[in-house]
Formats: sequence, C-alpha cells, structure tokens
Amino acid sequence: MRRIRLGTIGTAAAMAGVAFTAGCAATSTTALAPASTATASSATTGAPSTAASPSGSSLPGTPSAAARALPRGYDAKRDAKADIQAAVAEAAKDHKEVLVDFGANWCPDCRALDVMFRSAQVEPLLQKNYVVVSVDVGKFDHNLDVAAHYVNLQTSGIPALVVLKSDGELRTATDDGAFSSAGTMNPGQVSDFLTRWSPAGSR
Repeated sequence: MRRIRLGTIGTAAAMAGVAFTAGCAATSTTALAPASTATASSATTGAPSTAASPSGSSLPGTPSAAARALPRGYDAKRDAKADIQAAVAEAAKDHKEVLVDFGANWCPDCRALDVMFRSAQVEPLLQKNYVVVSVDVGKFDHNLDVAAHYVNLQTSGIPALVVLKSDGELRTATDDGAFSSAGTMNPGQVSDFLTRWSPAGSR
C-alpha cells in the first residue's frame, strides 16, 4: 500500500488521482498525537480476517423504518465530542456498543466503507448492535484531540474504527490500519469485525 505524504501534496492532488489510487494511510509531516495510553492500553486491535466470509453468512432482512439512520459522510461542522457522548448515552439505553468511524470525505477508502455499511450484509448488524458516529479528521488536521483518546491515526490511517462499551470504555481500535484500504475489502470482512466486537461477540 502506497502512503500519502500529506505534507508534500496539496489538497487538489489528494482529491485527484493520487488519492484515488492510494490507501488513506497517514504519513504526515504534522505530528499526530498517539492514542491515550490510559484508554488504549487494555484494548485489543480487532483486525478483520483477510479471507472472505462464507456466502451463507449474510444476514437476512433489512432494518425497520424506525431504525436509527446511519451517518452519511463526515461533517466537519459537528461537535465530535458531543456526538460521542450522546452515542454512549444511547448505547447504554439500548444495550448496544458505540462504533466511532474516524475518516474524511476526500478519502476513497472511507467512501468504500460507507457503501459497505449500507449493504444488506452489514447494515442490519450495525442497526442491531451499534450506535454509529462519524468523526471528520480532515487532512489529518481536524478532531485530532478526539481521535487521540481512542486510536493512533499515524498507524491506523483512515477510515479508523473504534468500538466503545456502553459506558464509554474503549474495547478496540484499528491501530493496525485494518480498514485503511477498505476499497479492497468486501462486506463479509466488515461483518466479521462487527460480529466479533458486538455486545454478544466472541472478542
């Protein structure tokens, strides 16, 4: 996977062909704060299997009309801290986990993951088990203080996924960059990750 050096390319280049042929991993000249050891030390990275799931593993049915709508894209104007706090409160009430998706709209792998989130195999899992929050990180220059509490963006790239318990405690973060090349993945791999870290998952 080729890494984009954010300090050596402009916004236009990142939005053009360079960004669309490289994984959304960060090797930035701007220092990124590592994930907080206070929250991350006890978590295990939940990298999905590189093997495709059996064809019979897809979940039947679709979410009900009353199901919580999944976030669409990454909104730089939103208050990420408040969104995560609200998601934790909702998860506690509904006995779910919180899935925080750190990414950016310019990143093709983030958009690929969004498409898989809405697939027939993945969306029912999300609706049943998670409250989903999307957090915009811009060009690795936005909401970095929020991200640093949960994940190391220097190693994770984007999209980076974080699973929190319904009390806000960190369960896992994809510090290994498991989803930074989401464009090469399939819905079965995403559902494997979500199943593993669901409230009833095997961890």
